[in-house]
Amino acid sequence: MRKIIRLYRKLKYLDKYILKQVIEMFLMGVFVFTAIIFASDTFITLIKQISMYGIPFKVALIMIILNLPSVFVLTIPMGVLLSTVMTLNKLSLSSEITVMRSCGIGLNRIARPIFIFAILMSLFSFFINETIVPAATKQSKDLALWAFGQKNIPNGKQNFVFKEAGPNGLRRLFYVGHCSDNVLYNITVLDMAKKDTMQVLQAKQGGTSPDGWEFNKGAIYTISERGDILNTTFFEHSIAQFGMDLSRELNKNIAQEQNFLQLVKYLAADSSLDKEQLNELRIDLYDKIALPITTIVFVLVGVPLAITPPRVRYNRGFLFSILIIFFYYLIRALSMSFGVTGALTPFLAAWLPNIILVIVGLMLYYRKVYTIA
Repeated sequence: MRKIIRLYRKLKYLDKYILKQVIEMFLMGVFVFTAIIFASDTFITLIKQISMYGIPFKVALIMIILNLPSVFVLTIPMGVLLSTVMTLNKLSLSSEITVMRSCGIGLNRIARPIFIFAILMSLFSFFINETIVPAATKQSKDLALWAFGQKNIPNGKQNFVFKEAGPNGLRRLFYVGHCSDNVLYNITVLDMAKKDTMQVLQAKQGGTSPDGWEFNKGAIYTISERGDILNTTFFEHSIAQFGMDLSRELNKNIAQEQNFLQLVKYLAADSSLDKEQLNELRIDLYDKIALPITTIVFVLVGVPLAITPPRVRYNRGFLFSILIIFFYYLIRALSMSFGVTGALTPFLAAWLPNIILVIVGLMLYYRKVYTIA
């Protein structure tokens, strides 16, 4: 912290003046964009987890907080873009840019502290995505699975029944002799998920885990519609996946649970993935670098767009920021979709939005530097 303060004191007055305004607007932008994402996508996820899976509100709220680091990775580039465009647009409208240029201070010199700030935020975003996000996502998943499993564990109760309903009616019935220390004893499960047959599972004890329902010392009977026993299987230990829909849903976040090197090893070791899953994970791998770099790319586009012509007398920075963000994420969604299907290579699918914005940004930047007097 002391080194940062010393470096800040060594900065020239112009750099301090610009950076102060950029940082203030950046903090406001990150707060606003994070609130928007939380209020839309994340809050809907919270309600879904409470209503569909019976997760307690407190647990779901903790899960949302654990997912905030991944939201910050998305909002940091947005905040840097907003702060860049709003700050330079404000300086341009107040003729401060014109005064600086008349004193021999070019656009490159004016934008230098902003680019340095963008590089620092890009590294900070990469750090969050590589260290905090994997740990927080894994913890959120484990917490969700634990809460999902514990909702059917009434400790101390004897001779009780609970059921699992599906879209077409009753799917399974659980009969339990008694429950102690989160362990179920003398269990009978009637599984009616299949149309033509019914399975009856009997076990001396069992419970839930992140892998599914675990049963010890029991048997599984497959019964036909007429009541004939088609098959009998005895087991010492068995894991059944029924009722663990949340586990399958959360397993889609494999990429977020691992950093770059861990994901590389996972892709090299797991040969059971199909083509679409493999493409999606490879896109996520390249995106771990491409997304933080977006912070710098946004500044490259935002700086020339923020320099307002003399005839314009209103701040259009916020409008430009929203349009750039919309354009970027539209291209991002399309390129990733094409990448999953194989129409684009995973590398190009992850980097295409940045490549397009870099080309546009360089053209605009060159034009502003050499055509504005």
